[in-house]
Amino acid sequence: MDHFATLGTADLIALALMLGLWIGLGWVIEHPTSARPSVTVLMAQRRRDWMTVFVTRNPRIFDSQIVSSLRQGTAFFASTSIFAIGGVLALMANPAPLSGVAAEILQTDTPILIWQAKLSLVLLFTVVSFLKFVWSNRVFGYCSVVMASVPDDPGDPTAYPLAAQAGELNVRAAMNFNRGLRAMYFALGALAWLISPYAMILSALTVGWTIWSREFRSVPRRILLGDIV
Repeated sequence: MDHFATLGTADLIALALMLGLWIGLGWVIEHPTSARPSVTVLMAQRRRDWMTVFVTRNPRIFDSQIVSSLRQGTAFFASTSIFAIGGVLALMANPAPLSGVAAEILQTDTPILIWQAKLSLVLLFTVVSFLKFVWSNRVFGYCSVVMASVPDDPGDPTAYPLAAQAGELNVRAAMNFNRGLRAMYFALGALAWLISPYAMILSALTVGWTIWSREFRSVPRRILLGDIV
């Protein structure tokens, strides 16, 4: 426990800020006010609209190709997360090279346990991202199955209810994919803690601003709102 005494108030503030922004931004993005919807919420409605149009589209090959493409994206990022997890675990198992570089550049003698503790934050975010991407991939699979169960006849009483179910599954899959992406952003930001707590504070604010601006101030959002045609 004596080693952790080297962590100062700035470290605790940086850690609280990083975790607070991660959780807080996720909530704000997924539960925005009706007056200022996020890109995530706007796209959720487009996904529901897609499944409504899907009922009357014939043939439906185009729709299956889109879902397949979305699943490939989740699989790619899940694989990337696995490599990142392996890299972080390897560095945690042998942090001596990192400690040596830091001693030369930063002129500090940080205990190995502290390096491992800081890397644990990066590991947390990468593990969360992996789990979210894997679950997103699975839910997109559920969506595909439900889409396949939608009758070809738009007049069938089960057609639109099943399409609505597929739409909600699509929304949930996309939501988990976005959560995985946010975790990856914060994993990159958490690496700044290896430099100093002040670097992580700056990194957390930068990552937070980047995510927030893409959801609430981006050109794609203006397009979805109809401000740009």
